[in-house]
Amino acid sequence: MKADYLEESLFRELEEHLLQPDFRKSAKDIMDLLADEFIEFGSSGRVFNKQQIIESLQNEPIQPLAQRLITEFKTLVLATGVVLVTYRIVEQPVHSLRSSIWKLNNDRWKIIFHQGTLVRESSVQYDK
Repeated sequence: MKADYLEESLFRELEEHLLQPDFRKSAKDIMDLLADEFIEFGSSGRVFNKQQIIESLQNEPIQPLAQRLITEFKTLVLATGVVLVTYRIVEQPVHSLRSSIWKLNNDRWKIIFHQGTLVRESSVQYDK
């Protein structure tokens, strides 16, 4: 089941925050959004935990937000308080498919899993 419109808007906003350079550089902001059990399968093939992501983002070169565009944004309720978010990031010269699992934790949504997969611009098409 797809999340309702307000929830879908909230998840899109949260995912967009994670792309903003100022947000990414704020260890506190990232700590607040990532669950303690967070894990990421990066597009590099590396696996990161919460602390490793926070440290990695502190050293990340700043990229203008205008270069990253979210398309094909979808949500799927997996269980009460658990939502899968999928989307495509359009960046030249490559695109990536992204997926995140968000879990409601003490009345706050926290991300527990994220994966980024690099793809060619036209190599993946979602079924409508």
